[in-house]
Amino acid sequence: MSDQKKNVYLEQVLQQQQAVDHELRRKAAAPAPPGAPRQREEAEKSSLYSGSHAVDYHITGFGPWRTVVVPPNVYVVHTRRGHKEPVTIGLGISFSYNPYTDAFIIIPAAMQTLLINANCICRERQGILVQAYVQWIIDDIAMAYRKLDFSDPTDPMRIVSVQLREQAEAAIKDKVATLSINEVLSDKQPIIEELTHRLRVVAEGDRTDGASGLGLKIVTVQIKEAVISSTRLWENLQAPFRAEREKVARLAELESRQEITGRELANRESRETEELNVAGRLAQRRAAQEREHYDREQEEKVRRHRVEQEAERHTIAEHNITEKARNAAQLELTLQELELEKQRIAAIIEKLQEQKNLNETEALVTYGIAEAEVAVEQLRHQYRHAQSARDLILQQIERDIENDLSETHVIAQLIAQLPAIAENMPDPKEQRTTIITGDGAAGALNPLVSFVAGVLSLAKDVFQDPPNTTEA
Repeated sequence: MSDQKKNVYLEQVLQQQQAVDHELRRKAAAPAPPGAPRQREEAEKSSLYSGSHAVDYHITGFGPWRTVVVPPNVYVVHTRRGHKEPVTIGLGISFSYNPYTDAFIIIPAAMQTLLINANCICRERQGILVQAYVQWIIDDIAMAYRKLDFSDPTDPMRIVSVQLREQAEAAIKDKVATLSINEVLSDKQPIIEELTHRLRVVAEGDRTDGASGLGLKIVTVQIKEAVISSTRLWENLQAPFRAEREKVARLAELESRQEITGRELANRESRETEELNVAGRLAQRRAAQEREHYDREQEEKVRRHRVEQEAERHTIAEHNITEKARNAAQLELTLQELELEKQRIAAIIEKLQEQKNLNETEALVTYGIAEAEVAVEQLRHQYRHAQSARDLILQQIERDIENDLSETHVIAQLIAQLPAIAENMPDPKEQRTTIITGDGAAGALNPLVSFVAGVLSLAKDVFQDPPNTTEA
């Protein structure tokens, strides 16, 4: 129940009022701490060069020797400490600027367009949304900068536009409250006149009195649209006109259908009659054509039967002749094949006889080769036997020669080699004597063994390194 009793229009009004309060509320910049002129100068310089202002102007120079360069389509109000009136005021005037003593505002001179959406209540206590727009410009900058707030650097016209919009909405609501719905929808000129009059009184003032007004000029005021807020009421207002137009359209449609139906029946009757006549004539023509076609078919069948019989007799005669010739050719071909087969068998028999003779010859050759191999193997065996006997004889002779070598002969050979051995030996550094004695069978070998032992000892002393040698 609480949702059904909610006042929607009151909530919309309160929301719009909050939005207006938020737009009119100025956002003051945080002041710089005292005793910090350098910080204030840097903050001011960063705000001037940040590019966040609405008008594209720029500042050149440094310190107190700066110049503000503005476009030609903006108003300039330049004040200085100690001067009651602005130092520079006008359209598109660049000026010298000292940030320690001067202040200025830049205001666009272009025409401004203000869009208005006014939720109004008409004389019948019904809601109507009126959409309008107002175009205005600054006419007297010397008066406007004193009475209006252009201090917002991002949008200098914002606060002025909000104030004018509130004035326009109030004027539209006052005028619509005295009019009915039909008057509002049919003729919007009274609303335009009332809105124009009120805005010009506020913005331009009395032309005879220079002190009144805000220094603005209203260029044009127009009402774009008036829309009834209630959908049901809008449909009800349109219902009589729609019903009347629907009635006229329905009657015209019925008359058109009746006339069309009559013409269609007449056309249908004439068309069907014509169709029956045409069908009869076509049937007669079709029957005549069928008779002619049947007669032609019968004549054609008789002619084809006669021709087929003659062709069949001719075909049988040709077939008999062809069969006789084929049988004769077949008999002759069979005889030729028998003769060829006889010749082939004789050739096979002859080839088999030749193969038999060849096999016998190969057997004889193989037998002879085997006998030759046996004889060769016997000769090889005899040769190996003889070779073994010679090897045994040579071995016996070598053993006999070795047994015939005496001690005297060995010593003589060794003595013959001593000069060559002594010539290749270095000078001895030490002399050693080794005496080997023995009895029995070894006594006979003492001279030879002593001599060999002496030679070996001498060679060992020669090739052995000195006792205290440090280098190779």
